[in-house]
Amino acid sequence: MKMKHRYIAIIPARYASTRFPGKPLALLGGKPIVQRVYERVKASFDYTVVATDDERIGECVAGFGGNVVMTGTHHRSGTDRCMEALTKVGGGYDVVVNVQGDEPFIHGEQLEALKRCFDAPDTQIATLVKPFEPADGLERLENPNSPKVVVSPAMRALYFSRSVIPYLRNCPKEEWLANHVFYKHIGLYGYTAATLAEITRLKPSPLELAESLEQLRWLENGYNIKVGITRRETIGIDTPADLARAEAYLTRNDEKS
Repeated sequence: MKMKHRYIAIIPARYASTRFPGKPLALLGGKPIVQRVYERVKASFDYTVVATDDERIGECVAGFGGNVVMTGTHHRSGTDRCMEALTKVGGGYDVVVNVQGDEPFIHGEQLEALKRCFDAPDTQIATLVKPFEPADGLERLENPNSPKVVVSPAMRALYFSRSVIPYLRNCPKEEWLANHVFYKHIGLYGYTAATLAEITRLKPSPLELAESLEQLRWLENGYNIKVGITRRETIGIDTPADLARAEAYLTRNDEKS
């Protein structure tokens, strides 16, 4: 039987980005990036809120009519910021979805795919993957900034890596994409409220420190990560150059609404 959950979406947004200071307030198609993310997300959830440590972002969100909660400046990750925001919002939500504040093209169907992972009563954490296509090419597959995932037949994450996994030992690299389905990790997470409270108390783990991937801490500590599949590409914005590409994408796809 499908379980009925109350879902909250939390969008962590900080001003002090090393590669792109003030990124959430940068304009994309005439709107701040954080506003575009918020407008994409809110239709899929019982409640949506931006969690930030910067008054400028808080004022921006309030200005376009969004919900905002101010959080501390000490958080090591968006996951930790989500936990503080959930505590301040309250409301008895069952599942928390962490939507990165630099994903202005996130689609409702991706959010719904993540939510469906919680139809299984034993799901603790959920995330999304996208199959690499042969047309993506070897360079994109090998890009360490695009983590890969291997999954079980039950669609549970077995491991995340910046390296290509699995390694196809008896196949030339140039033929890897034609002979195996590799999965790209989409950095969208959902957690039961109880699990979120637990994982934010965990210390950084050896695998996490080695790969600089927070989700490995959860796997090392025995948590199950359910995986949903999306066929849509996401366009994250980490640098001003990414913003320029996103602007061009927006213009091509007439998505200025």
